[in-house]
Amino acid sequence: MDSLITAAARALAAGDPLGALNRVALRDDPPALALRGIAMAQLGDLVRAKALLRRAARAFGPREAVARARCVVAEAEIALVSRDLGWPAKALDAARATLEEHGDRVNAAHARYLEVRRLLLIGRLDEAERTIAKLDPAPFPPASKAAHELVVAGIAMRRLHTKAARAALARAAHAARHAGIPALTAEVESATLVLNTPAARLIARGEERLLLLDEVEALQASKALVVDACRYVVRDARTVVSLARRPVLFALARALGEAWPADVPRGTLLARAFRAKHADESHRARLRVEIGRLRRMLRPLADVSATSQGFALVPRRARAPCSGQSSSLRQQARCNRLAAGERVAG
Repeated sequence: MDSLITAAARALAAGDPLGALNRVALRDDPPALALRGIAMAQLGDLVRAKALLRRAARAFGPREAVARARCVVAEAEIALVSRDLGWPAKALDAARATLEEHGDRVNAAHARYLEVRRLLLIGRLDEAERTIAKLDPAPFPPASKAAHELVVAGIAMRRLHTKAARAALARAAHAARHAGIPALTAEVESATLVLNTPAARLIARGEERLLLLDEVEALQASKALVVDACRYVVRDARTVVSLARRPVLFALARALGEAWPADVPRGTLLARAFRAKHADESHRARLRVEIGRLRRMLRPLADVSATSQGFALVPRRARAPCSGQSSSLRQQARCNRLAAGERVAG
């Protein structure tokens, strides 16, 4: 490897894509194409980056399996950042196996992190947790340690384990400072901001307030009966009833939870659950049927009692019911990006 390629690789590792491009921008040999692709990815030109990496992978010879595998890993990271979840995961797994076989443990670990981030994005949290548990970041450079801790923090936040998430982010911040890469430090700071930004909206007794993530965790561990509009479940500290596949029942449960301890008029329930502007006898009959179904679903947690005006929610063992939902789509997207560890590294 010549001196310009070595210098460009070091610049990328230090988070300096412009410095890397200054050394290889006019070269079209396979190592230079690969480095240019990674540099363009770090600069945000993902389309150009993907094209350069594919050219580099095709140009490497049959004896350069490690170089081709590194290109595959870099392209997989670009696909992840682009939310291209249709990108072939088997290609990343094969590249990781090649890197492990040839002793490139750092890039093999990075491929594993990408696999975990993809699992988080598609909602396979248990599998992601098992996969990250197999990795020991101790022998890796600081940038890889920071990436590891960001993934651990993302899993902890999805689990609503905020203490574990804060500890992981503190370790990530320490590793990022040691790495000396400004973009990595900024990413850790952005991830930490998620923990200090309202993540949900609580509606109880007719009042609303915003909750931080650790307050959401405390609420779910309390004795309160929670109608969770993020996960579409009704829960207390011991029991969870999912209504994710029963949207009408969830709409009824949410309306009853928001109004507690008052009842909800039948007309309001018809409008909330069926969007009926002018209810007739068929609507009222359907409401009675759906209330009966909701009663059966919520039997471990609460009863739904009829009143002169409508219906009311009566918790069995929990404290006052409350309804919660994510504060905004933007906040939810930020949490998803954090859990995916959105970053293109050299």
